[in-house]
Amino acid sequence: MSAISVAESHRLEEKFPEVFKTSFLKRHGLLVGIAATLLYLVFCWFFFNVGPALQNGKWDRASIYIQDWYSWRAQPRLRFGEDGTVNPQWSSRGQYPEGAAIDWLVPRADGGMSVHFGPDRLEVTTAQVDVYLNGQVWPVTITDGAALAPDNAPDAIVQDRTKVLVDFGFEGQAEIRDNQVAVQRRFLGWANFLYDPRSPLWGHDLFSTIGLIFSGEQVVAGKSNAQLVLDEWLGNRAWQHGDILTKLLQTLVMAFVGTLLATLFAFPLAFFAARTITPNRAPNWLMKRFFDFIRSVDMLVWALFFTRGFGPGPIPGIAAIFFTDTGALGKVYAEALENVDDKQREGMKSVGASSASVNRYGVVPQVLPVFVSQSLYFWESNTRSATVIGAVGAGGIGLKLLEAMGTNSDWDKVAYMVLLILVVVFVFDNISTAIRSRLIGPAGH
Repeated sequence: MSAISVAESHRLEEKFPEVFKTSFLKRHGLLVGIAATLLYLVFCWFFFNVGPALQNGKWDRASIYIQDWYSWRAQPRLRFGEDGTVNPQWSSRGQYPEGAAIDWLVPRADGGMSVHFGPDRLEVTTAQVDVYLNGQVWPVTITDGAALAPDNAPDAIVQDRTKVLVDFGFEGQAEIRDNQVAVQRRFLGWANFLYDPRSPLWGHDLFSTIGLIFSGEQVVAGKSNAQLVLDEWLGNRAWQHGDILTKLLQTLVMAFVGTLLATLFAFPLAFFAARTITPNRAPNWLMKRFFDFIRSVDMLVWALFFTRGFGPGPIPGIAAIFFTDTGALGKVYAEALENVDDKQREGMKSVGASSASVNRYGVVPQVLPVFVSQSLYFWESNTRSATVIGAVGAGGIGLKLLEAMGTNSDWDKVAYMVLLILVVVFVFDNISTAIRSRLIGPAGH
């Protein structure tokens, strides 16, 4: 192919200037955008002190919290008695029944205790604590007012003022003082998830529970094993399954009722906000501003407002969802109405149909699938939002989640509730998607 002449080149440039003389942004817009984004990120890094925040972050504490999601800690305090004995004392959330034989916490013949951390262990007496690490023993001396680590102790044994800290890795930690040893013994899984220590079924796992239901001897006279299993599981005092499931159902009801009420109210109001349906500017403008106002106030703010008025419970949550979604759905509905095909409306008008009939038969059939689809999407989204507003007093599982996080020791229960929420959101997302696909067809079709 031969090159074009200079004259032909000038002629083409004059005829198609938009092709040959593009603006600077059109030619270098991508590079400018990338450079601006990088500069903005650098600005944010220094403006929000990201570097010092990362440097000063308590990553060791974060690691412990993450471990608490999928494991549990038994935390007895081994107190030194005046008679030379070592006596375990448990917190209010004891994971073992009173008097239970614990394989990793074994009494010694001399009144002391042996605490096993996998292959390592502690041999505790009131005068000395022997720390066994990797087959070696490191004696910690108990004196009046302090516990003293040996001078050549490894990194896992640290002298911290008057106490000695021992790190056994994932297996746990120990804090040795002059009057007690605080033990944290960690295990994979969730302790007593099925039954609490006071239950007659404590110690049964899932498989033995199934066998008990179908073939086991009756545990409690006058009650079937299946009923006993259900009652003991729901009534678990440590995990509170019954209360958590009730709060989860409350959250779902909040999301459903709030979205349903918003749909019922936004549907007729959207006709006043749509310019093509209501040409009168006054009601059209007022309705749009009303939608803007109630949707511009965040759902969390509405929840705080109604919680102050009605007190804690599901009513403030329903009201918060109703107000926010009425504005959002009203705007979406109005935009859908403004984009309907006018041919059907004109056909209804040509035969002398009333305005109500025109809207009923010429407009609603066109927009109804879109309306239902949008309402389903908001319902699915509100299932998540109801959890957040529940944390500020609007009830539901959000409040239960906040209570568990506030204890700073129930992170396994937090993980349990988060998983329940994820499962519910997944199920409702699929239900909503299936219904929307039937109404408006699969995505991309």
